[in-house]
Amino acid sequence: MAAPQRPGPFRWFAYAFGAGLPRRYREWVLYDTTGPTWILRHIARALLQLAVPATAVLVFIPAATWVRVLTVIAAGGPALMFAIGYIVETTEHRLVKAGYPEGYGERLRKDRALSAQRAATALRREKAAARLARR
Repeated sequence: MAAPQRPGPFRWFAYAFGAGLPRRYREWVLYDTTGPTWILRHIARALLQLAVPATAVLVFIPAATWVRVLTVIAAGGPALMFAIGYIVETTEHRLVKAGYPEGYGERLRKDRALSAQRAATALRREKAAARLARR
């Protein structure tokens, strides 16, 4: 299977801020929101979104540096927690924008996790059976 076509930097930047992507990136959006690193990707997008106002506060607010840094931490911390708290809903919304049915990403992630769990259980049983056979 060929790797899905990735958007360029400008399209990805717009996508990170919530813009939809053209249909040709549909498979990449699915990978982005359900692949093995989907949580890290979501957190990276959230940090990018937070970087814009944080930079503005650090550069333009006329106050002591420690006040500006504490302002960024005090506002950015809860914003990041909010982004992480709504990770499933946000990724599902991205998938719906890409043309997938509602709930598809969560269902796919659960099916993959269940398959991985079953494979690990089967491997443990095989190892246990091999140990018993050696006795």
